[in-house]
Amino acid sequence: MPPVVEPAPAPTPPAAEPGWRQARHAPSLSEVYATIKVPAASASFWRKLLAFWGPGLMVAVGYMDPGNWATDIAGGARYGYTLLSVVLISNLFAMLLQHLAAKLGIVTGRDLAQACRDHFSRPVSMMLWVLCEIAIAACDLAEVIGSAIALNLLFGLPLAWGVALTILDVFVVLLFQSRGFRVIESIVAGLTVVIFGCFLYEIIVSHPDYFGILQGLVPQPKVVTDPGMLYIAIGILGATVMPHNLYLHSSIVQTRAIEQTESGKRMAIKFATIDSTVALFLAFFVNAAILVTAAAAFHRNGLFHVADISDAHKLLAPVLGAGAASALFAVALLASGQNSTLTGTLAGQIVMEGFLNLKLKPWLRRLITRAIAVVPALIVAILYGEKGTSELLVLSQVILSLQLSFAVVPLVLFTGDKAKMGVFRNRPVVQGLAWFVSGIIILLNAYLMFRTFFG
Repeated sequence: MPPVVEPAPAPTPPAAEPGWRQARHAPSLSEVYATIKVPAASASFWRKLLAFWGPGLMVAVGYMDPGNWATDIAGGARYGYTLLSVVLISNLFAMLLQHLAAKLGIVTGRDLAQACRDHFSRPVSMMLWVLCEIAIAACDLAEVIGSAIALNLLFGLPLAWGVALTILDVFVVLLFQSRGFRVIESIVAGLTVVIFGCFLYEIIVSHPDYFGILQGLVPQPKVVTDPGMLYIAIGILGATVMPHNLYLHSSIVQTRAIEQTESGKRMAIKFATIDSTVALFLAFFVNAAILVTAAAAFHRNGLFHVADISDAHKLLAPVLGAGAASALFAVALLASGQNSTLTGTLAGQIVMEGFLNLKLKPWLRRLITRAIAVVPALIVAILYGEKGTSELLVLSQVILSLQLSFAVVPLVLFTGDKAKMGVFRNRPVVQGLAWFVSGIIILLNAYLMFRTFFG
């Protein structure tokens, strides 16, 4: 875990580049802005990396949240290791987009929400805010349901009670947030280690076909030609790249007190990119491990239709013959839900403050977001039980897919604009690749939504 670093006095936010409408603005997450010291440029590579290490793990949490589990389980159970290549490609897309989000925050001193408010007209900005709030509520819904399912699997707690208990994490988050940003980063890192360790065990006891895994990492034409496989592949992509992570990353990189010079910003971009790329490789391992475990435990034994988290939990222990397999699966799910809660809280605060230039008390903001997620989850849990909450989990991912293009397009637009980014604007190759990735994400998510509602 990263060590706690004494906070430094918060410097004045950088002046805007000429391409922005407002010359000055309040810093993003002002209570933690530039509170973490970074060493001088002459310091060793590892000292600098340690100072910048942390935001990447917080971003990676969104790529291994409970919303991803169902698609990974379904993909592994139905098609074995074939869709591992889709998990890998999705993470490569995410690495590029998170690099752009970090660069936007470091260079301009704006998070993505602030940048949208400054660039677009008020009606457009308000529309983007509403869509983003819906996406954050959908993400929170996945966290609520995932945590409730985990509590049910571990302790037999009824789903409705588990959903209601998730309200308490509001106070836990506030307690941690008041102790400094490094504390939050350390907690996220600790929970990530728990998730990583649980799935490392799952892979070992499932005895997968390692040659099959290597083959699965190579893209195959049947992923596109097989309609069922394509549908799940698009679901994996849609559940992997999270829109709220782009807003989150563009803000939390500003917790580092960097020199507001060209060399200082270049150093910050370099180490922020290393941080997020390594963290996203960990997220890739977790998602791949879920798929590999499902392939080894279910597909190999003819259980092709396991697509539900609860069913997977029930079947793991008898199929693998390892009593701890099911318990550790549930522990990882609970850690994943709580990790996502921490980062979702910050994303909600960033979006509201950025788009509306409005600060609410953290406890009030958190209660509003959590209530929007808890109420529908509680109603569905009471009326329809386990099957209903699983379907609601899938719906939350469709909503996230709908919002994704409204976050990706402004991000690519801003980071490729010389008037806004100056010498840090995307190079033509990077900009072309970013638009290509954005186009693929938009088209595939549009197809996913069409299949979901009309197919």
